[in-house]
Amino acid sequence: MDFASMKSRNDRSDAQDDAELGDNLVSDDLADPAQDRHFVTALARGLEVLSAFRSGDSFLANSELAERTRLPKSTVTRLTYTLTKLGYLHVVPESGKYRLGTATGALGSAMLANLDVRQVARPLMQALAAETGAVIALSARDQLSMLYLECCRSTSIVTLSLDVGSRIPLGTSAAGRALLAAVAPSERTGLMERLRALDEGNWPQVQRGIDGAIAEFQQHHCAYSVGDWVREVHAVAASLNPGRGLPLMALSAAGAAQYFPEARLRDEIRPRLLETVREIERRLGQRYGEDPA
Repeated sequence: MDFASMKSRNDRSDAQDDAELGDNLVSDDLADPAQDRHFVTALARGLEVLSAFRSGDSFLANSELAERTRLPKSTVTRLTYTLTKLGYLHVVPESGKYRLGTATGALGSAMLANLDVRQVARPLMQALAAETGAVIALSARDQLSMLYLECCRSTSIVTLSLDVGSRIPLGTSAAGRALLAAVAPSERTGLMERLRALDEGNWPQVQRGIDGAIAEFQQHHCAYSVGDWVREVHAVAASLNPGRGLPLMALSAAGAAQYFPEARLRDEIRPRLLETVREIERRLGQRYGEDPA
């Protein structure tokens, strides 16, 4: 076989691999990694260590990271060493604990800076926050949490302390429930199985909340969390489809329970929230030259 024939064969093989990989990513992002030859376990474990840092965490030890990731401590020790060498973690010599490094911040900043939906959504979110006094948040799913990508609040003294980068639970928050209600049934089933494994004891109560939210969403296009995540917090959320290959997101309005009783969420906040979602999607559609949803 001559060089040209060999190269052509290799190019076809690479193209087939790329096509297969793309199909796998689109068809089932919850597939068993052990059955996926494209899955790089070492990379996944390193990312799990970085993901173990949550909003409010300043420093974590190897033992804490091992507990959160459920990885052997010896594995975590090798991963944190490597991540430190690459600048994704910084070690504090006095305590031996780790904090997120500047390389991690650079990745996050680059992602947020290039997320066009934030630029389109922010002025509309700020207007809704000023009108209602609620905290308006744009979030996307990250594993079994919803990650705040943008957050707007009014000048009200009484407000929530959450901000960009905060994580809220998938199963008990309004944003998480709206997303679960909006995704394909097969994806929802996989996520609910993972939520059940995460907390078997509380699962019946969590499941009832999700099932109720799905029924509500199918009828009124919104999901609620009325003290289910935090007793003093009430919220309503709707799903948002930004297009352009971006994942499904949620737009939520939340506030202190005493100022946002369920009746107000349903009668006053929900219609304005849905209007804002439709306007964001419309503007994204115009911007990208697509037909508005």
